[in-house]
Amino acid sequence: MSIKRDIVLRVRIAFILTFLVAGAVVFRIVKIQYVEGEEWRSLGETLGIQAMNVKATRGNIYADDGSLLATSLPFYRLSIDPYLPSNGLYKNNIDSLCYLLSRYYGDLTPTQYKRKIDDARNNGRRYLTINRQEVGYQDKKHMENWPLFREGRLKGGVIFEKVEKRFLPFSHLGIRTIGSVNSDDRGIVGLEYSFNKQLAGINGKGLYQKMAGGGWKPIYDGTERRPVDGFDIQTTINVDLQDVTESALLKELQKHKADYGVAIVMEVNTGEIKAISNLSRNSDGDYYERYNYAVGSQGSREPGSTFKLASMIALLEEVDIKLSDSIDTGDGSLEFFDKTMRDHKPGGFGKLTVQEVFEKSSNIGVAKLISHYFGNEPGKFINYLKRMNLHQPLDFQMVGEGKPYIKDPSDSTWSGVSLPWMSHGYELKMTPLQMLTLYNAVANDGKMVKPMIVKGVMKADRMVEEFDTEIINNRIASKETLRKVKLMMEGVVERGTANNINYSHYKIAGKTGTAKKVKNGRYVKEYYTSFAGYFPAEAPRYSCIVVIDNPKGYQIYGSDVSAPVFKEIADKIYSLELDMHEIGTQERTYVTGVFPYIKAGKRDELTMICNELGISNHANTEAEWVKTAVINDAVYWEENKVKYEVVPDVRGMTLRDAIYVLENLGLEVKVNGRGRVATQSMTPGGKVTKGSTIKLQMS
Repeated sequence: MSIKRDIVLRVRIAFILTFLVAGAVVFRIVKIQYVEGEEWRSLGETLGIQAMNVKATRGNIYADDGSLLATSLPFYRLSIDPYLPSNGLYKNNIDSLCYLLSRYYGDLTPTQYKRKIDDARNNGRRYLTINRQEVGYQDKKHMENWPLFREGRLKGGVIFEKVEKRFLPFSHLGIRTIGSVNSDDRGIVGLEYSFNKQLAGINGKGLYQKMAGGGWKPIYDGTERRPVDGFDIQTTINVDLQDVTESALLKELQKHKADYGVAIVMEVNTGEIKAISNLSRNSDGDYYERYNYAVGSQGSREPGSTFKLASMIALLEEVDIKLSDSIDTGDGSLEFFDKTMRDHKPGGFGKLTVQEVFEKSSNIGVAKLISHYFGNEPGKFINYLKRMNLHQPLDFQMVGEGKPYIKDPSDSTWSGVSLPWMSHGYELKMTPLQMLTLYNAVANDGKMVKPMIVKGVMKADRMVEEFDTEIINNRIASKETLRKVKLMMEGVVERGTANNINYSHYKIAGKTGTAKKVKNGRYVKEYYTSFAGYFPAEAPRYSCIVVIDNPKGYQIYGSDVSAPVFKEIADKIYSLELDMHEIGTQERTYVTGVFPYIKAGKRDELTMICNELGISNHANTEAEWVKTAVINDAVYWEENKVKYEVVPDVRGMTLRDAIYVLENLGLEVKVNGRGRVATQSMTPGGKVTKGSTIKLQMS
């Protein structure tokens, strides 16, 4: 019996101890929940609070006329603190609110939305993301008037979390140049990257409380630091010219199924880039902007014959040579040490003048001239290139500019064929923008300006930092050299390799280029084609370069592929800028003391005058009305078309001839000034309306 009592006693003691422990636990729970509840809740909230960055609004990117190229648009993610509204307010509005949420988002029924919010409220949750779909600013303003939400953040518990997204109003226009940003709102390419410091602004600081489910609710306690929004930048890009340039380039790329293409339009006097397009072909055959070949190192290539401009400038600076001097280019094939150089014409060109060497793009002609005058001192030729600043980067405003490569006789790869091959654009590398800068300098009467794509940094309408045109070289060559190379470039379009684009009411000056590509250290039959020049040649306003890489098919030369793109761009710009129509042919093509001012008129009368004065003159036309071109030491007559119902070009004519032509077409003529016709109010080529008045400004 004693054993039985002992067991019962032990059981009772165990039961009493268990009861006491359970009672203690219950007592502690009650105490924590109701006596110390507020203290523990406050501590829990404090432990879940964290200081976080508040993103600044990124600055805008503008075109030259103030059009938006890139901006940050606000979007919002809808959340709520379901525990905050009072019972009466919540019950009176929750049904209507859930109906509107269901109708707007369309993902849950009103009942499902209500259950979702009720559960969060009953569980004491202080933060609930209603839907992760982002809403625009106008929808946000509309939602702010919904039941419960109209009470605001402090009474209704509504939370609109701001999320900014980069928006390009012109879609893909210039997208690679404008650039893009990553998820952290940092620029990664283009202007977004190059000017990220100015655009990004300074982030603020704010307190956020972590809620059940992993969300963060902002706490507005007055300690937050407001973000400083980023600055805006104004570019030099012109939206109309950019559209024209991209369209013309895309059409030709699609036609020739080329690998990629580049087109840049630059304002001659200022160096402002008005359009820049880089289009690459993907595996599906579509074109998009993937890489900035115009500026970057991947676009640094052997330019081919467009580099002959630099060679001719060096030659004319070194030697007093006339454009009419001749050189024998032979049968189109010439041995230089262990390599054979060829011209593109089968059988060769034979004997050519210096001007014809450039116009017909004879590799042999240029190589023989450069080798003859610089062969014993190749370093002197390189020094002329350096005087033109062709060996240095442009320090362009966009990050990632490719470095030019101009070989030097001290280079370990220099050989006996380096000089003749460099003379026509091989064994050296330049980007399209660097090549264009040289052509722009010639158009700018020898003044080389640094290309620019950003005019300034702005805060609202106030300019914070302004970028002015920078001069790289005040004069790359003498006036006489510039006069000669300008004539040669005009001749390329009028009679040379680019005569297929010689049909305009304005003159184009430029040079074609076609270079073989290198693969695995060997030149292959794939081509890098280009055309660089400026317009109108009478008074240059824009320079432009077009590069098309690896065109397919039978058209593989710069004249067939790149020059037509240049022409289309130039024509469209000419049609957009009406004041360009008033530009008359400048007297710069006439040498003082050699030629009188002869520009346009009746062919038989002008021929008689030249014969009387002993001026060599030639005609390739039997047209009654002509205009003039000076080639070497002679005047050439070119047809000046006068057609019924079409406004003729009477610029350069005497008043008598102009009135005769215009009145015979039924136009009424009003004259201001004396001399020859400098400008006319009606655009040449336009339709004639009989009885209309045309105004002539004489000078």
